[in-house]
Amino acid sequence: MNERMKEWLTRLTSFWRGRTKAQKTMAVSAFFLFLVIVGAASYFATRTNFVPLYSNLSPQESGQIKATLDQRGIESEVADNGTTIKVPEKLADTLKVELAAQGIPDSGSIDYSFFGKNASFGMTDNEFNVVKLKAMQTELANLIKNIDGVEDAKVMINLPQPSVFVSDDQGQASASVVLKTKPGYKFSDEQIKALYHLVSKSVPNLPTDNIVIMNQYFEYFDLKNDEKFSTATAFTTQNEIKKQIERDIQRQIQQMLGTMMGQDKVVVSVTADVDFTQENREENLVAPVDEQNNQGIAVSVQRIKETFSGQGAQPGGVPGTGANDVPSYQSSINGSNGDYERTEETINNEVNRIKKHIVESPYKVRDLGIQVMVEPPNPQDPNSLPQQTVDDIKKILGTVVRTSIDKQNGQALTDQDIQNRIVVSVQKFNGKTDFTQAQPTIPTWAYIAGGAFLLVLIGLMIFFLMRRRKKEEEKIDEFVAPSPVQELPNIEERETEATLRRKQLEKLAKEKPNEFAQLLRTWLAED
Repeated sequence: MNERMKEWLTRLTSFWRGRTKAQKTMAVSAFFLFLVIVGAASYFATRTNFVPLYSNLSPQESGQIKATLDQRGIESEVADNGTTIKVPEKLADTLKVELAAQGIPDSGSIDYSFFGKNASFGMTDNEFNVVKLKAMQTELANLIKNIDGVEDAKVMINLPQPSVFVSDDQGQASASVVLKTKPGYKFSDEQIKALYHLVSKSVPNLPTDNIVIMNQYFEYFDLKNDEKFSTATAFTTQNEIKKQIERDIQRQIQQMLGTMMGQDKVVVSVTADVDFTQENREENLVAPVDEQNNQGIAVSVQRIKETFSGQGAQPGGVPGTGANDVPSYQSSINGSNGDYERTEETINNEVNRIKKHIVESPYKVRDLGIQVMVEPPNPQDPNSLPQQTVDDIKKILGTVVRTSIDKQNGQALTDQDIQNRIVVSVQKFNGKTDFTQAQPTIPTWAYIAGGAFLLVLIGLMIFFLMRRRKKEEEKIDEFVAPSPVQELPNIEERETEATLRRKQLEKLAKEKPNEFAQLLRTWLAED
């Protein structure tokens, strides 16, 4: 048995010594890699994977859960500064159900499930209101905890006392919220707005003005006003609109005059006065149907005409005093003469009744000023620009002003008003950059780099040419170079016919290698 082991050991040693260094290194590396893989697999297969059972716990809750798990002999870990309890992964789901059945963790908070478990006829109204308020605070805190960035929340709600009189003001509720936020987390304006609305809609008669929200670092989260009510935002928006109007008019004029005079010959500046007043009004108008005669359509007409002339009865009634006396009637002595005439006309006209709801645009250009500077064709001579061209420019600018300014009360601008808003100046532009005369300059390093690249290219070309020529010479030498002749002792060589031919061939190869190579090719072709 020992001899056989020695034989196997000898064979193994011989086999190992016969391997190269690379093969030995590869074999040792594969062996150690196999050991690492086996060790890692064994570690991960035998170790216990812990997962969180509860997170974001208070120290009292963590202690209660830890003590319960230790009593049951279940291995557990405390992480995240005592706020998280971890248990083996295979026991996590079972423990959650079992601990929940035991009422663990018992945080002392009351939710709405309390009423289903502990409601009884012996509870007074005051006790019921206290429990209801506590349950409302707990449920609202649980809702806030679900928001990203919030680890814990405490809510305090103050409800107004109900009044027995309907006419009395019932008052408004108020709420204070303290958040435990994640370190370094920043709430956006939308999240803060959502928090305020969540609290406001969860409690009856609770406006957002009566809500205070802060975190554990005494940082308050204030609800910002809407953008349309912000003064700074309104100013920024109006300023941007004003600049946009000026920019659009300036670009249009610059493009039009630049095409006519040249882009570098015209400079345009525009200033606008914009009215941002938005008017919302209702008009109830009555207008005649016939506007020329200022008359309506006669719907009904009643004309009464009475006349009397003669002697006898008193016109208009019986004269006298008392209840039978008719006011404003003439009275006279019996037997007197009298004339009476009465004309009455009643006309009911139909008119146009117009009802208008008008919402006017808040963006009106109340005033506009355009300043244009033009450089003449000959900058040294302002008179080189014809006056007709200047007049055409003014007409173009006048059209822009006339169509851009809002027509207040339908009143059109006069020619003098338009001329007062236009300025056309003809003069030489000083300090203008002449881009057409600018010559591109090549830096010095570009010349140096180009020269170096050219030298390298030339050197490479020479190197490859010499190498190619050397290869051709070596190829020829392979055909003409005689096999090396070993020096023999001093033996006199007899000159034979073969010796003479060999010497002639050697001489031809040295003096005329091309002809010798051609001769060899001929011989090879004949063979």
